[in-house]
Amino acid sequence: MHQVVSYYSIHFLGFMREVFPVTVLGNKKIASNSWLLSFKRNFEFTAGHVIGITLYNNLEPRLYSIASGTQQNEVWILYTVKPDGLLTPPLSAAKPGETIYLTKPFGNFICKDDEAIWIATGTGVAPFASMFFSGQHKNKTLIQGSRNFETLYFYNHFKNEMGNNYKPCCSKQDQKDCFNGRVTDYLEKQESIKTGIPYYLCGIAEMVVDTRDLLIERGVPFNKIMAEIFF
Repeated sequence: MHQVVSYYSIHFLGFMREVFPVTVLGNKKIASNSWLLSFKRNFEFTAGHVIGITLYNNLEPRLYSIASGTQQNEVWILYTVKPDGLLTPPLSAAKPGETIYLTKPFGNFICKDDEAIWIATGTGVAPFASMFFSGQHKNKTLIQGSRNFETLYFYNHFKNEMGNNYKPCCSKQDQKDCFNGRVTDYLEKQESIKTGIPYYLCGIAEMVVDTRDLLIERGVPFNKIMAEIFF
């Protein structure tokens, strides 16, 4: 039997877009304020794409980067709960079997380069996780920052597969095998950095701006820096 999927029109990002229902497979708490949502993959996407998510077909979705690989059977969404948010508090309570609504995936934060440096903080690591799980981590370096070790999401995967090309940074916690400081502190301590390859930045606006300015000061051309900001 073919599954019948109902589509609903919704006002999103200034346009009318369709959302469609999916069934929650899992919604696991993976850190003190972080969850990993999963549902069956029934659409194609490119690593780096975002999707809009909402609990109701009449409530404007919120954007989240896909964290899973393009060939995985499940789609993963990494998110943190904002206590005053309209979506994340009830989303964190969603149980397997319940319905949520999605837009189609879209976006242009796509890495097709042979060599590149990925820089992320917090849940901003999600698009790089998708690239990693899609097999795009060869000749890539990931600099991942967080306040605490528990929110260095996917640490074991990156460490095991990327080896010395994985640079975890903890700014508020001393941790073995982690740089003690922010990602900008890590970059500032490097005697030299590559200036002829692209840099991809994803995280909160402050990190993106500070890192971009630092890279430009160190000689990286502006057009070699691609960024996606999480709000």
